[in-house]
Amino acid sequence: MPPPVLSPEVASQAADLVRIRREVHRRPGLGFRVEETARLAAEGLRSAGWQVREGVGETGVVGVLRGGRPGRTVLYRADMDGLSVAEETGRPFSSEVPGAMHACGHDAHVAMALGAARALAARRERLPGTVVAMFQPAEEGPGGALPMIRDGLLDDPRPDAAIACHVWNDLPIGSIGVRAGPVLAATDRFEITVTGRGGHGAAPHQTADPIVAAAHLVVALQTLVSRRVSPVKPAVVTVGAVHAGTAFNVIPEKATLGGTVRSLHPEVRETLLRGVDEICAGIGSSHRVRCDVVHTPYYPTTVNDPAVAARVADAAAGVVGRGGVVEQELVLGGEDMAFVLQKVPGCYFFVGTANGEKGASAPHHSSRFDIDEDALPIGAEVLARAVERLLE
Repeated sequence: MPPPVLSPEVASQAADLVRIRREVHRRPGLGFRVEETARLAAEGLRSAGWQVREGVGETGVVGVLRGGRPGRTVLYRADMDGLSVAEETGRPFSSEVPGAMHACGHDAHVAMALGAARALAARRERLPGTVVAMFQPAEEGPGGALPMIRDGLLDDPRPDAAIACHVWNDLPIGSIGVRAGPVLAATDRFEITVTGRGGHGAAPHQTADPIVAAAHLVVALQTLVSRRVSPVKPAVVTVGAVHAGTAFNVIPEKATLGGTVRSLHPEVRETLLRGVDEICAGIGSSHRVRCDVVHTPYYPTTVNDPAVAARVADAAAGVVGRGGVVEQELVLGGEDMAFVLQKVPGCYFFVGTANGEKGASAPHHSSRFDIDEDALPIGAEVLARAVERLLE
């Protein structure tokens, strides 16, 4: 692919964007405990001339930049939190916080968002409207977007459009993924407690074995997608945790299962959640155990407005060329930017960061996750240009 077309305001920041990303990477915060990163974001915005409000949604930061002419308002978002993953990249800037790392690239999002903030500030006099920068905690859970909305994020000024991006190791460096319509899944969590009757492993006839029932549940839950959902509508049911027993020769009284349901369509979501309950009731009855299910909704489907997505794609083409803008594949991960996009038309897009020659190919949430840092100015440029296009 041809080299990206960067404005002088962004190109001059390339080395500093790497510095910011690595500084954030060394000191990851989890959930709402992102105080260090939030301070860095606030200081970066203030030094560029933005008005700043801190402590929004606990530890979120909101910046406001008013252009030289009246006009629309556009919001862009960066998430700040890391993951409970012990880093194994061996990089000299590896996490200094035991058991935590930026395994999903939010450190890069902070750097790119600050790079865009500086570039937009340099162009302030010609901007027709107002820009809002949203630095959000707890995207990985329990969710920071809703608390920020409740604290007035979308009230004054009220955005007319909103965008966010995610670095993406499923796309090569130099590419931008954009898609209209649903792009990320609704995410739901379920927990199943199977209660039977324990006893001696040599006398199973005297028990109601919750482990056998749990095993049947794991298998039966896989039929929800394969037999109840249209094959042209993406969906996932995954059991990610099973816990039962402490001794090899004892049948326990209880077993617990934890899992997730991912869907893109409301009717599919309803079918899957109802199906979990129905399967639990049936297997509970047939195995003489009680199955109690608790559903916890997380994030709704992330839906891109077609008109906003088209403008983001145009802005990206000015940076990476038309050939570098690809139709983003559907992703069944979840994203709480979805709450913002429920209220404001917008676009969530992806910045390619994979480069095997630089060791940047591990999947997201991996202990070896890393990115090609040449993507940082690309992401900053696309963010800034997309904001400008949406202000027009």
